[in-house]
Order: sequence, then structure tokens, then C-alpha cells
Amino acid sequence: MSDRFISIEGITRRFPTPSGGFTTIFADLWLTMRRGEFVCIIGHSGCGKTTVLNILAGLDNPSAGAVIVDGKEIEGPSLDRAVIFQSHALLPWRTVMGNVAYAVSSKWRNWPKAKVNAHAQKLIDVVGLTGSEYKRPAELSGGMKQRVGIARAFSIEPKILLMDEPFSALDALTRGTLQDEVRRICQETGQTVFMITHDVDEAIYLADKIMLMTNGPDAVLAEIVDNPLPKERARNEIHKHPLYYAVRNHIVDFLVSRSRTFIEETGSAYDPRNVAVVRPGLPEPTIASSNRTLPATRGQQAAVC
Repeated sequence: MSDRFISIEGITRRFPTPSGGFTTIFADLWLTMRRGEFVCIIGHSGCGKTTVLNILAGLDNPSAGAVIVDGKEIEGPSLDRAVIFQSHALLPWRTVMGNVAYAVSSKWRNWPKAKVNAHAQKLIDVVGLTGSEYKRPAELSGGMKQRVGIARAFSIEPKILLMDEPFSALDALTRGTLQDEVRRICQETGQTVFMITHDVDEAIYLADKIMLMTNGPDAVLAEIVDNPLPKERARNEIHKHPLYYAVRNHIVDFLVSRSRTFIEETGSAYDPRNVAVVRPGLPEPTIASSNRTLPATRGQQAAVC
């Protein structure tokens, strides 16, 4: 894959057990992402999704392997990477403006207060909180708090946006509205995004690629779904696309059955450095030979690295 903006290179995460051994959460994970790509990771609880995100954020270290971002290995947290948490994680004593401005001043320490506040105001306006600048978190609804978290993350203009199920605690209407806003902002800014979700429809709507993890412990990256839906998607039209249910059924089938049996079925044929990339609903590509054209097998469709 060209333009390896993010390169996850054989990372493994193990934790010690009381008996003196180790539990392997996931092993030998390889993945590359292009600049501006939106990737979602889906898998059952315990497969290590949040651990992968924490390693990308620099909040955790892999037991083996490395993560390279823009040519540099991650060695700790950085303002080049912003995290939107499952909970809003706001500073309760600061106002909406105060929370966003705090992030801005952390990134640009030499900026005068007026410039910091002007930049913060721009992002507050973008997420639809104009008029609520001087309310504290206790005065905001859950959706408004999450909007502040989104504004704060985008305000530092990160190279990578990391999202850990940021909409899961919201009602359906608010969740849809914020998904639309995040998608719009990411498209306008060309933001690179790595997002955890359990919501298949959310992943199809937002992502360019969807990573499917097997069940943990000892989870592996089973395959990557290359979303065949057009980049321009409208929420009220996406389910009408002729490929929508092919993608959805493929992912649901994996979560219901194949996530449990994948390793048993693939056995020694599984190559973590060449995970299959599939495009459900589309005909498989062909491989040209000297005499004839042969259909590609799933494992031959594309390599992750």
C-alpha cells in the first residue's frame, strides 16, 4: 500500500497473569493506513480494540513490534494525535470555551489569549455550540458534552484522530447528528481517523476500510473490508445502495460466526502480514497469466502491507 502514513508493524500485547504466565490479547498485528483514510475496527469485547487505539495514542506500549506515524516511531503521547473518548472526559471546572482553549494553548503555547480564543471559537461554531461558550459541563446535555470533546480534538489540528466508541452513549438522534458532523469535518479537513465501534451501520457509513478482529484472547486481524460504497454518502440514501446489504451481511456474518472459527478454519494458511482485503458485492479481481486470466482467491485480493 502506498503512502504508509501509519504503519503498524507486528505489534503484540501481552499482560502478566497471577500464575506468573502471560495472556496474549492480540498477536502479530500488521496494518498500514494512508493519509486522510478513515478506518474502523470491529470485534467482540476482549479482542484488543481499545489496546490498539491506546498504543496508537502513545498511552500504552506494545509487548512486541512498533507503530510508525509519518516516518517516526510512537514513543508516547503527542499533540499530533487527538483522542475522542467514549465519555466526554471534559475538565468540569472549565467552560466550553475553557476546555477547547486549554487544548489550543497546549498546542500553540506562544499564541496570545485572543488568538487562542478565536481559534477555539471557530471549532465551537463548527460543532454547533455557538451561544454555549461559557457553560460548564454540568450545564450541558450528553450530546453537547461530546460536541465539546469533538471540538477540542479538532482544535489542535492533529495528524491522527483516534475515537473510542465516541457515540455509543448517546441517543439515536444525537448519535446520527454527530456522526454526520464528524464525517463532514473529516472530509473537509482530510483528517486521518482510526475509530473503534460495535455498530456495523456506523462503520459502513463512516469508514473507508473496516478491520475485522477475531475473538480474544489471542485475537488476530482476520480481514479488511474495503468499503465499496461511494465516498460521498447521504445517511438517508446509503441503505438504498445496491452494495449496502452485501457489505453489512458480510460483516455481521463475521461477527456472528467466523470471528470464532477463523483461526481453526485458516490454520497455517493465515499470514498476518498479508491479510485479505475484500470488497463484498463486487466481482473478485483477476490475475493475468501468460495463457489465461484466473480469478483471484480471497487471500490474493490485496495485501495489507
